[in-house]
Amino acid sequence: MMGPIRSNCRKHHSMGRYRVLLILLAISFPPMTVAGQGASLDLADHAGKVVVVDFWASWCVPCRRSFPWLNAMHDKYGDDGLVIIGVNLDESREDAEAFLAEYPPKFQILYDDAKVLARQFEVMAMPMSYVIGRDGQQIARHFGFKVKKQDDYEGAIVEALNQSE
Repeated sequence: MMGPIRSNCRKHHSMGRYRVLLILLAISFPPMTVAGQGASLDLADHAGKVVVVDFWASWCVPCRRSFPWLNAMHDKYGDDGLVIIGVNLDESREDAEAFLAEYPPKFQILYDDAKVLARQFEVMAMPMSYVIGRDGQQIARHFGFKVKKQDDYEGAIVEALNQSE
């Protein structure tokens, strides 16, 4: 008789932890709305997933190297729970669209004309990427994009994907 009680307690405890996780996600990452564009970034929408938030601009030379790599990560780990969100910081939407025509993304793009998300994430360089774990906590971030460090960047993603919820 003790077996089923323990099993039910574990199940209830696990569900309680999941509810707490969702509350913490909502507190840690409130819904972020990009002013004037109607786009929003609510990391709670991706609870249980690993999220890479990548800030970029059309004038950023390293961004031209990072987009093909981000597409490769999307292809390689998308089915494992990886979500990539590119956040554009260009002043001109036309500049961003010209960049995207040349480097088409396989991931979601948000436009942050008013730099609301950039301030919330404290972006200091271009590109700047954040790896958010399944638990909603930042696991890694990196400034710029260096081809020689691709294995390190991927390692942070794999580490996050391997962490349990």
